[in-house]
Amino acid sequence: MPSLTLQEAADQLGVHYMTVYRYVRLGRLPARKSGGTWEVDSADLEGLRRGHDRSVRPRKPADWSQRLEARLLEGDEAGAWGVLEAALASGTSPADLYTEVIGPAVTSVGTRWHEGEVTVAEEHLATSVVLRLIGRMGPRFARKGRSKGTVVVTTPPGERHAIPSLMVSDLLRGAGFEVIDLGADVPIDALTGIVQKFDELVAVCVSSTRFDGTTALRRTVRALKKAVPDIPIFVGGASVPTQEVADDLGATGWAPTGEGAVELVLGVVG
Repeated sequence: MPSLTLQEAADQLGVHYMTVYRYVRLGRLPARKSGGTWEVDSADLEGLRRGHDRSVRPRKPADWSQRLEARLLEGDEAGAWGVLEAALASGTSPADLYTEVIGPAVTSVGTRWHEGEVTVAEEHLATSVVLRLIGRMGPRFARKGRSKGTVVVTTPPGERHAIPSLMVSDLLRGAGFEVIDLGADVPIDALTGIVQKFDELVAVCVSSTRFDGTTALRRTVRALKKAVPDIPIFVGGASVPTQEVADDLGATGWAPTGEGAVELVLGVVG
């Protein structure tokens, strides 16, 4: 498939070079770097040309997610942030940005890596960009006023993926909770020690994405129930695909999504 430089693409569209560059940064035009130069496929340019007069129409969440995924796989943090800003400007809420744009993009990258469509390096590059994007999004979830209580968000030992727990933490903050996010790969003894320190603790949420992670998750749930017997323990993630699995683990409740986790915790405080 013929490739074009951004200047050649600009000439074909009859616009300034920086206009095409902005299309790339906002994810409207897929591009890749070759020898330090951005290149686009002629077919993608034609797709942009055909859809140019429709670009003002509201986009579906899947559109934003696909545009974000393309920027993530290029390691293009500025372009990825531009996609998020454009989605927010179109009326997407910060919470929906997590659940309908970032989450699906991350899942798609992971699936494509598992199927051999993207390399380990590309998957790690995308992950590092997402972590920085979430860091920039965090302040948008801050809420003033009295806290509804403290929630500890954690992962079992051996769990390396922090993105799901980071997003759940922000969603909970947006709902008015004080959140203690312990990140990935948390030793059980450290976890049980810290959850006992908070007088206003209302729930513990445990995220586990490993398909072979139920053993560590089971030990984590068991230890938490012993450490804070009156506090609900909620679980979610790829390791827990159904309510039945959550019940077998001994968890108080199961959330298949980030929004579901927020609903469970809100149910505790009424």
